[in-house]
This record gives sequence, structure tokens and C-alpha cells, in this order.
Amino acid sequence: LQEVVWMQEEPQNMGAWNYVAPKLRELIDPAISLTYVGRDESASPAEGLNSAHTFEQARILKAAAQGAPVPATR
Repeated sequence: LQEVVWMQEEPQNMGAWNYVAPKLRELIDPAISLTYVGRDESASPAEGLNSAHTFEQARILKAAAQGAPVPATR
């Protein structure tokens, strides 16, 4: 295991991230990266425009799928 990615659709301050992140950090090795992928903090749970929502959804999925670079092995 090289990386743990938490992906959520809600803004960072509305989903489970703030609850789960400290618990995950206790469980995983400190050398393993823990990354949040999702919307930035916001007072609103939605983007407001369908085009903005579609853009954000695509960005979130792409960021989560990319993952951390795999280190070279010798």
C-alpha cells in the first residue's frame, strides 16, 4: 500500500472527511500518503450550475484515478 485516497462528492467541510481523516491517520503507516479528493470547502453543498457540477465531477474523478506517482524499483 502506497497511498490512501478519500474521495467524496460533498464539499470538504460537509462530508465524512473531517471525521474519517484522523482515524485513518491512526490506522495507516505514517509513510503512506493520505489524500483528500473532492470539492473545496463551501457554504453550499452544490455547485449551482449543471455545467459547473459536471466540470467538478470530472475533475474529482480524474484526480482520484491518477493517484500518487509509483516510485521506481531497482
